[in-house]
Amino acid sequence: MGAIVTSPQSDVAAAAEGFLPQESPLAMSAADLGRPPHAVSTPVSVGAGMLMRRAFVLMLTVALTGAGAYEMYMVVQVGGVTIMEGMVLVLFVALLAWIAFSFASALAGFFVLLRRNGNALPIRDDGPLPQLASRTAVLLPTYNENPHQLMARLRAIYESVEATGQGDGFDWFVLSDTRDPDIWIAEERAFLELCEACGAQRLFYRHRADNTARKSGNVGEWITRFGGAYRFMIVLDADSLMSGDTMVRMAHAMETNPQAALLQTLPVIVNARSLFSRLQQFAGRLYGPMVAAGVAWWHGSEGNYWGHNAIIRIEAFAQQAGLPELSGRKPFGGHILSHDFVEAALMRRAGWGIYMAPMLGGSFEEVPPSLLDFAARDRRWCQGNLQHLAVLRTRRLHWISRLHFMTGIGSYITAPLWLSFLLLGILISLQARFIRPEYFPKGFSLFPNWPAQDPVLAAWVFGLTMALLIVPKLLGFLLLLTRSDVRRQFGGGFRALTGVIAEVLISAMIAPVMMVFQSIAVVEILLGRDAGWQTQRRDDGAVERRELYRKYGVPTACGVAMAISAWAVSLPLLLWMSPVIVGLLFAIPIGAWTARPAMRALFVTPEEAKPPRVLVRANELASSPALASAPALATLRQDSGLLHRHLSSLPPARRGGPGEIDLHLAVARARIEASDSFDQAVRHLTPRETLAVLGDSALLEGVLAK
Repeated sequence: MGAIVTSPQSDVAAAAEGFLPQESPLAMSAADLGRPPHAVSTPVSVGAGMLMRRAFVLMLTVALTGAGAYEMYMVVQVGGVTIMEGMVLVLFVALLAWIAFSFASALAGFFVLLRRNGNALPIRDDGPLPQLASRTAVLLPTYNENPHQLMARLRAIYESVEATGQGDGFDWFVLSDTRDPDIWIAEERAFLELCEACGAQRLFYRHRADNTARKSGNVGEWITRFGGAYRFMIVLDADSLMSGDTMVRMAHAMETNPQAALLQTLPVIVNARSLFSRLQQFAGRLYGPMVAAGVAWWHGSEGNYWGHNAIIRIEAFAQQAGLPELSGRKPFGGHILSHDFVEAALMRRAGWGIYMAPMLGGSFEEVPPSLLDFAARDRRWCQGNLQHLAVLRTRRLHWISRLHFMTGIGSYITAPLWLSFLLLGILISLQARFIRPEYFPKGFSLFPNWPAQDPVLAAWVFGLTMALLIVPKLLGFLLLLTRSDVRRQFGGGFRALTGVIAEVLISAMIAPVMMVFQSIAVVEILLGRDAGWQTQRRDDGAVERRELYRKYGVPTACGVAMAISAWAVSLPLLLWMSPVIVGLLFAIPIGAWTARPAMRALFVTPEEAKPPRVLVRANELASSPALASAPALATLRQDSGLLHRHLSSLPPARRGGPGEIDLHLAVARARIEASDSFDQAVRHLTPRETLAVLGDSALLEGVLAK
């Protein structure tokens, strides 16, 4: 494993450990999903009050679903229920149950926040900071990210923690899985600049030569080497940002609650520039805390993990959260992509508590800048969640943990269900319009079977269903009106209401496109197509015209087909379906429009009106000039200090077993030996071969000497 570190270690220790801290191994093995775990001696208990909360949410969901199902049955039962009408009824009930479940959680969150409470554990977000008695590692896994911006965010977090006066309780690790050779060397150079700026205190960098199991493997490898030296770890994403106050309070909450294995914050979206990302930022900031507070209220100690901006008890994680490789072929087999849900469920089944702290604050993240970027990330999440179908069979899982898995799966399965629901409705209308009905069935009958539905009742059912979707947004706005300070930071009540209306309208246009994208993703995954792992764009949302036509072509074609079918039946049906059809027909201009920068006056959030200090500092550092990028080998040839650090970080040369050959390294060696100069050698190397050269000290020194 490569490593670059500056830390107050002795020269001998630094040389022996490759500039890493002294290793403190901690055993971590893959969990056996088919066997019960060794439970903790005092597992967290669930009180009667929590049972009542869960009963309320589930009973309200059942009541709303039952009422809606009855009314929908009354709509289609006039004249008898046909096969297609029966299918529509089944789909409607399944989709309504999903909407009602979300509504129940949001309603609970509304009343929780009226009482100004929402954390699953008692955590003060104001007052003097508590003193810590433990050591916490802050882990920043990265994969092909912009090194300058990555280190800018890390430096802002580091400085914020130092400002608390408790910086000695935190060590910082950049865990690189970067496969791009130029970015790898740029990371090392940016990290050394970070060390120089911060005084080289407790900062570590490790580049992993083999990125097996991606982020979960990256964190797991760190635990097996260094985890024994720390009680807790705070896991970040490349776009994460957290305040020092929040991190200290999180660590203290874990110290005072020994049954807690994980504490998850609610990251707030910041730095949105395009219309799409500002839409997500506004909605997440206004409605997100209410929904999260409702979920935390009835989840209690059976919360969930979102993979970042959370603190984890290392002992619990190492003992229980090792992930097995799923049997079978991709996309369902192999390494678990959405590892966070599974890790939380495995720790909970052993008796540890998993908690949420949505009201803690000081936790931030960014969002993809365009609908296409969001859909690309969503495609990977879709595969990870569908992969959980294999994890549902795990023995002794808590039923709430199984519910987390089913909720994640359902968030993607509902897209093709909605599409099927719409298509069946059109088919029924086409059948009634063009196919001659059989009014008198075979056999004796005194009365004909008139094919009919109740249009007035159907309109009421539709309106009530839409109310379940829109009312939570209005409840979020009502909560805002009760908080004068936050209301001013949203730009006032009128501006916030304007934002709510605009968010509802724009989201209504985007939703049909996402429905098609998610439906395609589900079908592709079920057919065995692997999503892979691409680097996420974080700044520019601009999309080339050719890419717009190619990616939005299918949603547009669906819109054309639906419009023609609805028009063939009647103008009223076309108008009835216009909210869906318009979004699909104009998918290309909507995609281009929402990817462009938006006016700052639209969708104002508190983090823009009064930005927190850590956010201001991170943006200031990120906007400072970065060193000019250059190819990896050329950079090392020009910077002898960086070359020395890089060579010192490389592990001893590995000796492969019989017949084991690193093909890329062998080809690179042949190309270098056949070249007459450095420029010729570099020109002929592929990125994979360059990566292999950077990991081999002897070959690297050889090519740089040409």
